[in-house]
Amino acid sequence: MVTPRAVLTALALIPVNAYWVTKMEVFRYLGHPTTISLFYNVVFILVVLLALNAGLRKISTKLAYTPAELMTIYIMLAISSAVAGHDMIEVLTPILAHSAFYARPENGWTTEILPYVPKWLSVTDPNALKQFYEGAGSFYSPANFNAWLGPVLWWSALLTVLGFMMLCINTLLRRQWTESERLSYPLVALPLEMVSEKSQIFKTKLFWSGIAIAAGLELWNGFAFLYPSMPLLPLKRFGPMQDLSTYITAPPWNAIGGTPIALYPFGIALGMLLPVDLLFSVWFFAWFWRMERVFTARFGYGDIPGFPYVEAQSFGAYIGLAVFALYVSRSHFVRIANNLLRPSHDLGDAKEPLPYRWAVAGILAGTGFVFWFSQRAGMSYMMIGAFFLIYFTLAIAITRMRAELGPPAHDLHMAGPDSIIPSVTTSNQISRGDLAMFSMYYGFNRAYRSHPMPIQLEAFKIAERCEARYRPLFWAMLLALAFGALAAFWAMLHQNYQVGAAEKVGPPNVNLIFGSEPWNRMTGWVRSPSPPQQQFNTRVAIGVGFFFTLAMNMLRLRLGWFPFHPVGFAVSGSWSLGLLWLPLMLAWLLKLVILRYGGLRAYRQYLPLFLGVILGECVIGSVWTLVGIYLDMPTYAFWP
Repeated sequence: MVTPRAVLTALALIPVNAYWVTKMEVFRYLGHPTTISLFYNVVFILVVLLALNAGLRKISTKLAYTPAELMTIYIMLAISSAVAGHDMIEVLTPILAHSAFYARPENGWTTEILPYVPKWLSVTDPNALKQFYEGAGSFYSPANFNAWLGPVLWWSALLTVLGFMMLCINTLLRRQWTESERLSYPLVALPLEMVSEKSQIFKTKLFWSGIAIAAGLELWNGFAFLYPSMPLLPLKRFGPMQDLSTYITAPPWNAIGGTPIALYPFGIALGMLLPVDLLFSVWFFAWFWRMERVFTARFGYGDIPGFPYVEAQSFGAYIGLAVFALYVSRSHFVRIANNLLRPSHDLGDAKEPLPYRWAVAGILAGTGFVFWFSQRAGMSYMMIGAFFLIYFTLAIAITRMRAELGPPAHDLHMAGPDSIIPSVTTSNQISRGDLAMFSMYYGFNRAYRSHPMPIQLEAFKIAERCEARYRPLFWAMLLALAFGALAAFWAMLHQNYQVGAAEKVGPPNVNLIFGSEPWNRMTGWVRSPSPPQQQFNTRVAIGVGFFFTLAMNMLRLRLGWFPFHPVGFAVSGSWSLGLLWLPLMLAWLLKLVILRYGGLRAYRQYLPLFLGVILGECVIGSVWTLVGIYLDMPTYAFWP
């Protein structure tokens, strides 16, 4: 599966892909492939490779890539896209520059923030920062390049170590979740069908019908975007008139908040890959959160800041999912632990991505590096331990929900350890060094949509389906993490120095948003810590989310008819699922009708149609972004 030419091809494509992703998500702010679970940019590249491969096969079958090689390239590009994406280096890069450039005596940052920001992890050179924000120089000038070199290498090293630890954890989880519990991994279905030599999907009329439907809709809206005389089809959110809250103005119902009305054909099609109970739960709980706000306003709790603490409840739900998943798998971990220190005992891990003993050693070595890195940057040992325990627990929860159910998005905005720890404690009693690093670690904790850990486990599932070895893939993914981080930093810095991070960046200019958010938040922590009552309320909300999730899991085990899935509760309060609630509700109705009146056979018969819709939108949607980049003009984006 992992051959030298496949790895080299992926490495050649990673910088191009990083440039494309950051161009879309930061500089044009049109099309956001890494904010959904199935990265459409990588699917598009796979389509291009398949087309090129068909040409190579006509010349010589030896020149053509094998399906396993194509999957290696797909996986490495997906991993590098996650690192480059909307919730990692795109957020981290402006954070490294913002505090030093925008510090003023008036905002207090020169005394409250800058003394606690590690200089070896941030950029402080005034000229390099001025040219970064104004676009008045080149990233490649020695002064600018050297100003960024140290921070980029250190942060790339940290992100690579975190990714390595995730790979080691996935090594310990893989057999239990993939072979023993036989989780379904819905999101690998499309790429596997596309490359499999046994698949007949490209010979299926329904598949091509799905492609034609999606392509037709995308082409129409693409031209309608360019030529206003053509009517724009209401497939996505186009403004306030397509938000239900616009029409609800009377209290307490006006507390419902944003409720977009959008179809998103790919969302309906992607929903057809998900279990019925998850589809029902997502849209049900999307409305549950809105009704919470309505009842909050009705009974006079609307004046309590943050109430009803949706993010805190969702955080508790994620932790509950991870705890329950690990508890169910406890016999697997006990068996590993009992034999770990007995060299004579065979752990049965010869075919695993790493020997279990090496995986545990890798986790311990990575933990040592993380503690050294964070302590050197100014964090206390207690906060380091709490922070990364929460971080990896959330990572396990996201990986589990993707492996079992494949939700189309998993945001958890503003509910990472950097947000939760100060919200449940008195923030001005936390050391300034801890708060400063919480602000820098915001770069990979703002949200969790482009998270590498679930992609890694899905990659091992792809290897199983391709009957390939896991171990070479392990090292290929680690290489993609390290090189992908460097490529992503390059793509961000090259383009920011070209146009100016504060200048010619598409509105709303996420450079300034991402850069300012953590430092403004730190100012609030220092000056106005959460009152004790709000801290108590947040703790209660976390507990409610945690125990409600455990209760739903227990009920699902005991009652076969129980209609609610805890993953639906966990993800439905997020921004992305707020957009996708209607498509997933339509998918629930459609799938329910197909299964009830046609059974599983009918569902399998129609599945190529929905896979075609997904592929059609991915391809034509990607083409429109490329046309816009080439012509340097705004074009239609099918998401968000």
